[in-house]
Amino acid sequence: MALTIIAVLIAILAIVFVLQGIKIVQQSETIIIERLGKYQSTLKSGLNIIIPFIDKPREILWRYSTEGPLGNILIRYIKESRIDLREAVYDFPKQNVITRDNIVTEINALIYFQIMDPIRAVYEIANLPQAIEKLTQTSLRNVIGEMDLDDTLSSRDTINTKLQEILDDATNKWGVKVNRVELQDINPPMDIREAMEKQMRAERDKRATILEAEGTQQAQVLEAKGKRDADISIAEGEKRSSILVAEGLASARVAIANAEAEAIKVVTSAIDKTGDPVNYLIAMKYLDSLKEMTSGKDNKVVYMPYEATGILSSVGGIKDLLTSKGA
Repeated sequence: MALTIIAVLIAILAIVFVLQGIKIVQQSETIIIERLGKYQSTLKSGLNIIIPFIDKPREILWRYSTEGPLGNILIRYIKESRIDLREAVYDFPKQNVITRDNIVTEINALIYFQIMDPIRAVYEIANLPQAIEKLTQTSLRNVIGEMDLDDTLSSRDTINTKLQEILDDATNKWGVKVNRVELQDINPPMDIREAMEKQMRAERDKRATILEAEGTQQAQVLEAKGKRDADISIAEGEKRSSILVAEGLASARVAIANAEAEAIKVVTSAIDKTGDPVNYLIAMKYLDSLKEMTSGKDNKVVYMPYEATGILSSVGGIKDLLTSKGA
């Protein structure tokens, strides 16, 4: 009976010994093994065998952040024997930084990093998460302290790049690669934000007024140009119309003059065999003038030409015409 109990105890101890010596490591994880307090090996993913009770995993303090019930960030530090080699993100609480123009601003930053060398991450720094957090905070203060508030609000990419370069250089000794840094929130004081909002509204109103004035000016220019083109078109039309009317009147007068000339020739030929229309024209003009002079009331002469000799000569011409016609 005693031998049976001893055998069972030995079997249990053997099972425990074997189980303690078997380490299964997940993918993207690793374990640092120390033998009697000294670094022995780094376990890779899969099945690994160690010497129980002599070889022990080295623990590392790991930082976890969760969102609290009020929206705040709760930070927990837990000792882990397994080192996660995947990219991790740290969400740091908001901190107050002072810009170059002495404005206190709240900034919340995110840092994405990855452990590249587990040995240095364990042995080169005592508390890796806390070291990264404090380094990020101090570096952020230094970068923001060299910039004005306006530059801080409009140059997030520049700040992210500078922080990433500073942190990556500083954490290289710890076997950590900082992939990128992001600023979540930049919150200036309330009075500064109100002043900035008023300035933005004033700038928008200014741009709207300028655009409206430019639109009105352009509309007036187009309207004036259209009116000018219309006036030019009307003037060109009137010019062409006047030219056509003048040409028509000239043609009509020429036609009338030609017709009168032909009529005078015919009449003169019928009266005077010589065909000279001078005396005929003078006589006709004299008769017209005489008709106008005797157009007063009671058929009385209201005007008598001073040159009586010219009138008599015209009468003589008419007489000659009639005499020649009678002969």
